[in-house]
Amino acid sequence: MPPTAAATGGFLATDGRAGQSNGLRTTGASLTRRLAHVALLVRDYDEAIAFFTGCLGFCLIEDAPLGEGKRWIRVAPSQQSPISLLLARASTPEQKSCIGQQAAGRVFLFLHTDDFIRDQARMKAAGVRFLEDAREEAYGTVAVFEDLYGNKWDLIQPRAAPAAES
Repeated sequence: MPPTAAATGGFLATDGRAGQSNGLRTTGASLTRRLAHVALLVRDYDEAIAFFTGCLGFCLIEDAPLGEGKRWIRVAPSQQSPISLLLARASTPEQKSCIGQQAAGRVFLFLHTDDFIRDQARMKAAGVRFLEDAREEAYGTVAVFEDLYGNKWDLIQPRAAPAAES
Protein backbone atom coordinates (compact mmCIF):
# COMPACT_ATOMS: atom_id res chain seq x y z
CA MET A 1 0.00 0.00 0.00
CA PRO A 2 1.48 3.39 -0.98
CA PRO A 3 2.12 6.04 1.70
CA THR A 4 -0.76 8.39 2.43
CA ALA A 5 -0.74 12.07 1.58
CA ALA A 6 -0.67 12.86 5.28
CA ALA A 7 2.49 10.81 5.69
CA THR A 8 4.19 12.72 2.88
CA GLY A 9 3.12 16.17 4.00
CA GLY A 10 0.26 16.38 1.50
CA PHE A 11 2.39 16.42 -1.64
CA LEU A 12 1.41 14.70 -4.84
CA ALA A 13 4.58 13.09 -6.17
CA THR A 14 5.07 11.84 -9.71
CA ASP A 15 7.26 9.04 -10.95
CA GLY A 16 8.37 10.85 -14.11
CA ARG A 17 6.01 9.16 -16.57
CA ALA A 18 3.78 11.64 -18.33
CA GLY A 19 0.32 11.61 -16.87
CA GLN A 20 1.18 8.87 -14.39
CA SER A 21 1.03 9.20 -10.64
CA ASN A 22 2.98 7.10 -8.18
CA GLY A 23 -0.21 6.57 -6.19
CA LEU A 24 0.21 9.40 -3.69
CA ARG A 25 -2.82 11.64 -3.40
CA THR A 26 -3.46 14.85 -1.53
CA THR A 27 -6.27 14.90 0.96
CA GLY A 28 -7.68 18.18 -0.35
CA ALA A 29 -6.27 20.17 2.55
CA SER A 30 -3.88 22.80 1.34
CA LEU A 31 -0.35 22.77 2.64
CA THR A 32 1.09 26.23 3.05
CA ARG A 33 4.77 26.39 2.31
CA ARG A 34 7.06 29.41 2.45
CA LEU A 35 10.72 30.17 2.64
CA ALA A 36 11.35 30.93 6.32
CA HIS A 37 15.10 31.49 6.83
CA VAL A 38 18.27 31.87 4.80
CA ALA A 39 21.42 30.72 6.57
CA LEU A 40 24.28 33.21 6.40
CA LEU A 41 27.72 32.05 7.46
CA VAL A 42 29.32 34.44 9.94
CA ARG A 43 32.69 34.59 11.70
CA ASP A 44 31.31 35.77 15.01
CA TYR A 45 27.72 35.95 16.26
CA ASP A 46 28.00 39.25 18.11
CA GLU A 47 29.82 41.16 15.34
CA ALA A 48 27.19 39.95 12.86
CA ILE A 49 24.32 41.01 15.15
CA ALA A 50 25.97 44.44 15.56
CA PHE A 51 26.29 44.88 11.78
CA PHE A 52 22.78 43.78 10.87
CA THR A 53 21.03 45.67 13.67
CA GLY A 54 23.32 48.71 13.78
CA CYS A 55 24.34 49.24 10.15
CA LEU A 56 21.40 47.79 8.24
CA GLY A 57 18.72 48.59 10.83
CA PHE A 58 17.48 45.00 11.08
CA CYS A 59 15.64 43.65 14.13
CA LEU A 60 17.05 40.91 16.29
CA ILE A 61 14.19 38.42 16.12
CA GLU A 62 15.68 35.59 18.16
CA ASP A 63 18.92 34.75 19.99
CA ALA A 64 18.69 31.40 21.74
CA PRO A 65 21.57 29.27 23.08
CA LEU A 66 21.81 25.78 21.61
CA GLY A 67 24.65 24.50 23.78
CA GLU A 68 28.34 23.97 23.02
CA GLY A 69 28.69 27.65 22.10
CA LYS A 70 26.12 27.49 19.30
CA ARG A 71 23.23 29.93 19.07
CA TRP A 72 20.04 30.17 17.02
CA ILE A 73 20.10 33.79 15.86
CA ARG A 74 17.61 35.31 13.48
CA VAL A 75 17.62 38.86 12.17
CA ALA A 76 15.20 40.47 9.73
CA PRO A 77 14.46 43.89 8.20
CA SER A 78 11.41 44.17 10.47
CA GLN A 79 9.55 42.22 13.15
CA GLN A 80 6.85 41.49 10.56
CA SER A 81 9.21 40.21 7.87
CA PRO A 82 8.09 36.80 6.58
CA ILE A 83 11.70 35.71 6.08
CA SER A 84 14.77 36.07 8.27
CA LEU A 85 18.50 35.52 8.11
CA LEU A 86 19.74 32.72 10.31
CA LEU A 87 23.23 33.75 11.41
CA ALA A 88 25.28 30.55 11.41
CA ARG A 89 28.78 30.70 12.87
CA ALA A 90 31.18 28.85 10.61
CA SER A 91 32.85 25.99 12.46
CA THR A 92 34.81 23.96 9.91
CA PRO A 93 37.65 25.11 7.64
CA GLU A 94 35.39 24.61 4.61
CA GLN A 95 32.63 26.74 6.14
CA LYS A 96 35.13 29.42 7.18
CA SER A 97 36.44 29.62 3.61
CA CYS A 98 32.91 30.44 2.41
CA ILE A 99 32.33 33.39 4.72
CA GLY A 100 31.67 36.36 2.45
CA GLN A 101 31.57 34.16 -0.64
CA GLN A 102 28.24 32.38 -0.33
CA ALA A 103 27.31 33.37 -3.88
CA ALA A 104 30.82 33.14 -5.36
CA GLY A 105 31.03 36.90 -5.95
CA ARG A 106 27.51 37.38 -7.31
CA VAL A 107 24.79 39.37 -5.60
CA PHE A 108 23.43 37.02 -2.94
CA LEU A 109 20.58 38.82 -1.20
CA PHE A 110 18.07 41.50 -2.19
CA LEU A 111 16.85 44.07 0.31
CA HIS A 112 13.72 45.96 -0.75
CA THR A 113 12.95 49.43 0.57
CA ASP A 114 10.16 51.95 0.14
CA ASP A 115 12.68 54.84 0.28
CA PHE A 116 15.99 54.17 -1.45
CA ILE A 117 17.54 57.59 -0.77
CA ARG A 118 16.74 57.46 2.97
CA ASP A 119 18.03 53.92 3.46
CA GLN A 120 21.16 54.29 1.35
CA ALA A 121 22.10 57.50 3.21
CA ARG A 122 21.51 55.86 6.61
CA MET A 123 23.48 52.77 5.63
CA LYS A 124 26.40 54.83 4.26
CA ALA A 125 26.45 56.91 7.46
CA ALA A 126 26.66 53.63 9.44
CA GLY A 127 29.71 52.55 7.40
CA VAL A 128 28.11 50.24 4.83
CA ARG A 129 30.22 50.07 1.67
CA PHE A 130 28.35 50.57 -1.60
CA LEU A 131 30.14 49.25 -4.67
CA GLU A 132 28.34 51.51 -7.14
CA ASP A 133 26.13 54.54 -7.45
CA ALA A 134 22.38 54.07 -7.59
CA ARG A 135 21.09 53.16 -11.02
CA GLU A 136 17.66 52.84 -12.59
CA GLU A 137 16.64 49.43 -13.91
CA ALA A 138 13.35 48.15 -15.32
CA TYR A 139 12.49 46.79 -11.86
CA GLY A 140 13.45 49.87 -9.85
CA THR A 141 16.28 51.86 -8.27
CA VAL A 142 19.18 49.65 -7.21
CA ALA A 143 22.75 49.72 -5.90
CA VAL A 144 25.05 46.91 -4.79
CA PHE A 145 26.54 46.96 -1.30
CA GLU A 146 28.58 44.55 0.79
CA ASP A 147 27.85 43.16 4.21
CA LEU A 148 30.59 43.02 6.84
CA TYR A 149 32.03 39.84 5.30
CA GLY A 150 31.90 40.87 1.65
CA ASN A 151 28.68 39.15 0.52
CA LYS A 152 27.04 41.31 -2.13
CA TRP A 153 23.50 42.59 -1.69
CA ASP A 154 21.18 44.71 -3.82
CA LEU A 155 19.35 47.56 -2.13
CA ILE A 156 16.24 47.97 -4.29
CA GLN A 157 13.32 50.35 -4.33
CA PRO A 158 10.94 48.49 -6.66
CA ARG A 159 9.11 50.47 -9.30
CA ALA A 160 5.51 51.21 -8.50
CA ALA A 161 3.19 48.94 -10.42
CA PRO A 162 1.37 50.78 -13.18
CA ALA A 163 -2.22 51.65 -12.35
CA ALA A 164 -4.71 49.15 -13.69
CA GLU A 165 -6.85 50.37 -16.56
CA SER A 166 -10.61 50.38 -16.04
